[in-house]
Amino acid sequence: MDAVAVVGFALGMRHGTDPDHLAAIDGLTRIRPRGTNGVYFALGHGLVVILLAVGIGHFLAQRFSFVGPWSLILIGAVNVWRLVRGSPQRPVKNHFVIAQPFLLGMLLAAGFETASQLSALILAGRHNAWLLAAAFSSGMILVDGLDGYLAASTQRLAAIGQAKSKAASQALGVIVVIFAFGLGGAELFGVELSGIALPLGISLFTIVLGIRIWARSYGQAVTHHQVSGAHLDERTERSPE
Repeated sequence: MDAVAVVGFALGMRHGTDPDHLAAIDGLTRIRPRGTNGVYFALGHGLVVILLAVGIGHFLAQRFSFVGPWSLILIGAVNVWRLVRGSPQRPVKNHFVIAQPFLLGMLLAAGFETASQLSALILAGRHNAWLLAAAFSSGMILVDGLDGYLAASTQRLAAIGQAKSKAASQALGVIVVIFAFGLGGAELFGVELSGIALPLGISLFTIVLGIRIWARSYGQAVTHHQVSGAHLDERTERSPE
């Protein structure tokens, strides 16, 4: 296996743990509870990274970089509203445009150039840009896809009344709001966070994963019939992408 591809894959996995990814995917899942959110988010993000790596995406980044932080702040604001109002038991049929994960991934890629993304772009200048960008995106899809799946799973359990999952959903909502406003505001005001992005992202990922594991250690039984019914309701009410 090409060493550059391995490095690119590792950088992509590391980039997938960046706090803005986790806040965006988890916050989006509370608005649009689909298990594919993380994958589509990473695909949109990866598309911009590929365009930047091959030298044709700078126009996009320059024109839309300001939208990324505001997108994160909007997600934080919607999650505040849902925390105060109380989340409905089933997803609504209509969603804001910003609630589409592919577009959100593109916007955040243009607005947040974190250390691992910049490292990949620098390496691309010395090696096969297409290969590196594809490997980078694959690593990111793996991590973000897993995060999106676990986030949606917690929301589904909360929707059918599983007590720990409902508590976990509330706790995750508060975490999302804090990080969405904090990261979006830091980017808007030019606060440099790249030096702490890795420990911050890993810490957030560990906390979020721990809450989800706790939510799955059932304090009360959830029957297979309930879970199957939740999946059926989700498919029935699912609107076209």
